[in-house]
Amino acid sequence: MSHSSPPAHPVPSQERVEMVDALRGFALCGVFVSNSFLWFGGRNLLPPAQLQALGSPLPELVTGALFLFFVAHKFLNLFGFLFGLGFSLQLSRAEARGTSHVPVHLRRMGVLLGFGAAHLLGLWMGDILHLYALAGLLLLLFSGRSDRALWRWVVVLLGVIPPGVLALQLWGPGAAAPAHESALRAELLAALSSDSVWTAQAGNARYVWRTWFSSPRVLIWLTLILGRFLLGLLAGRHRLLQDVERHRPLLRRILWWGLGLGGLLNAGGLLAFQLRAQGLEPASHAGLFLLMALQELGYVLLGAAYLAGFALLFQRERWRRVLAVLSPVGRMALTNYLMQTVLSLCLYSGWGLGLIGRLPPSHCVVIALGLFAVQVLLSHAWLKYYRFGPAEWLWRSLTYGSLR
Repeated sequence: MSHSSPPAHPVPSQERVEMVDALRGFALCGVFVSNSFLWFGGRNLLPPAQLQALGSPLPELVTGALFLFFVAHKFLNLFGFLFGLGFSLQLSRAEARGTSHVPVHLRRMGVLLGFGAAHLLGLWMGDILHLYALAGLLLLLFSGRSDRALWRWVVVLLGVIPPGVLALQLWGPGAAAPAHESALRAELLAALSSDSVWTAQAGNARYVWRTWFSSPRVLIWLTLILGRFLLGLLAGRHRLLQDVERHRPLLRRILWWGLGLGGLLNAGGLLAFQLRAQGLEPASHAGLFLLMALQELGYVLLGAAYLAGFALLFQRERWRRVLAVLSPVGRMALTNYLMQTVLSLCLYSGWGLGLIGRLPPSHCVVIALGLFAVQVLLSHAWLKYYRFGPAEWLWRSLTYGSLR
């Protein structure tokens, strides 16, 4: 007599962890601010003279320093961590049902890769979804590994491979010429500044095609993302966010160590960034390698402090009511992420309001926070009538092969 396992299905809303959704919304806000500051506003595409003109007034210098210390890379770490945590939750639910998580996960990542490819080539070259899908496929290789093995891989993926690849790019044989990268970015800026939608989006796709296969950034980002996923997988195994009360002492240690040591390393990274901006390099290649590894550790630690602080505050009733406002945004993270691109293109591209390269950093931050506040309102309104966001609904329907 055979017993069939219950089929896989989307997670009902009552089974969701509200704090994780709120934390995902918080992370998405930081990611949007980062993308607006660096990319949508054109900062990473501008020539040095124009960049200095926009960023030299004192308020902009302060904005830039605050961004580098508190925002840059921290929310990307947090967002990736939550993806790994979500994988862990899905794995445990599949085990509870007595089913394999592999087929559903493969379909989920396949659909996500399709979303990412369309977003990357059709809208914005800064898409992260395709890398999440690729790293998510690799995540299957680690689901049965021991905690000790996962920690070893975290060290390798976050602290060894990215600095090593970057060092090889800077000093290895056939190292890419900075002038070539500058020329590609100048060409992209010109395309995005065009009043033609076709010219702008074709320029975006052309930049992706020229850099995706030739740039080591893809490998660097893929290893960083996978390392963050593994941290989330470890946390999910030990129910770090599902049982906050039991882990309160650990979360407090993470908070204070993350703020202390992470803050110190980020301050050192900020100083190093300023020195490099003035043309000063470390005395040796080994020194720069060590600096990059320590800087990534600083990003992880400060991002971990944000996570621990958020989790501890969420246990207090007054703070829970405030922070839970972000839960609907987190439940619709994919929809909101894609919406952020569309809204930003309408504002910054030449075929929209043409603000790219014209606004100082502080204005880009204010615009991002304002748009995110609108997304909070829209997410609350949408989820009053529907179970999922539009993109989430499509993702689930394609994953499970039926309209959900």
